Amino acid sequence: MSTLAQSKQRFPAAGSAPSRIASLDQALVWVTVALLAWGLVMVYSASIAMPENPKFSRYTHTHFLTRHVLSLAVAFVAALIAFQTPVATWEKVAPWLFVVSLLLLIVVLIPHVGKGVNGAKRWIPLGITGFQPSELAKFSVLLYAADYMVRKMDVKERFFRAVMPMALAVAVVGVLLLAEPDMGAFMVIAVIAMGILFLGGVNARMFFLIAAILVVAFGLMIALSEFRRERIFAYLNPWSEEHALGKGYQLTHSLIAIGRGEIFGVGLGGSVEKLHWLPEAHTDFLLAVIGEEFGLVGVVCVISLFFWMTRRMMHIGRQAIALDRVFAGLVAQGVGIWMGFQAFINMGVNLGALPTKGLTLPLMSFGGSAILINLVAIAVVLRIDYESRQLMHGGRV
Repeated sequence: MSTLAQSKQRFPAAGSAPSRIASLDQALVWVTVALLAWGLVMVYSASIAMPENPKFSRYTHTHFLTRHVLSLAVAFVAALIAFQTPVATWEKVAPWLFVVSLLLLIVVLIPHVGKGVNGAKRWIPLGITGFQPSELAKFSVLLYAADYMVRKMDVKERFFRAVMPMALAVAVVGVLLLAEPDMGAFMVIAVIAMGILFLGGVNARMFFLIAAILVVAFGLMIALSEFRRERIFAYLNPWSEEHALGKGYQLTHSLIAIGRGEIFGVGLGGSVEKLHWLPEAHTDFLLAVIGEEFGLVGVVCVISLFFWMTRRMMHIGRQAIALDRVFAGLVAQGVGIWMGFQAFINMGVNLGALPTKGLTLPLMSFGGSAILINLVAIAVVLRIDYESRQLMHGGRV
């Protein structure tokens, strides 16, 4: 064999890059798969007894499992399409996707169009299922903020002139979300936008000024809403006679579930709290069922998986920025902030460290819209990593 042939065998040309699987962040892929698989098992465990409740008597015992599997299948196809889409295309469509999410947030508020559940209009009915525009809003605001920061790199010199349009855009999203109402989604979106501002190089003094304004704004939202005030009071004293059967009911039963699990849990399927005691066990309070069935060990494993996922996304973002791909880097790190913060809030609520908030556990809780958008966002991060690896190997994206 000639020297040239040997050299080609050892060092493939840029066009003959290694397989896409080998060019992906394996740790991120497997952590995502682990969370999805565990979530599927836990959704089935948490919902299997629900048909025994008269409210869900028309459902079969596998109703939520079947719907969750279908959601995963649709989300997987969407994620494959998202991965095939170049990051440059996402950058071009970012403003238009933001406009689409705004329109959907308006549509969901139209009488007889948006679907209401427990007093909140958050879903657009789509036949056998529904779509939650607030989930798309998280992703679209993330892309829009990253694109905006790239276009306004003079943010350090003329801060208010550069940042004010983005702040107004996020404020409009916030008003629409609060009209549903969905304060939890607005909190996540605000943190995503703030995180991208910080990572984009905003002056620290100005950053903390905006953060302080947001804290005051959220404080006023709570103070001026009797419903939200009651939730805070229930969080501070959930075991009182006034709150134990009211606003503190979910929290007290979540704590009972986690307490029953102790160190190693009562075993898969052995939860008692999911038997009509703990509301929304398959969505917002899935971690409580995990804590009861797998104990402290299970909860620590879930925390570790989300920590590792966030860490890998932040690393992918830093790597992209080091290759002068600022938009890609901000998007990857923004997704890391999103997943990490939402998981933190959900876990804090389940463990009684934070007031009750209607946020699901990413990738694990039941919810088709959330699973769909979460997997698309992770696919975009994997695409960013793939393109970065191609560049480092001398290829082109």
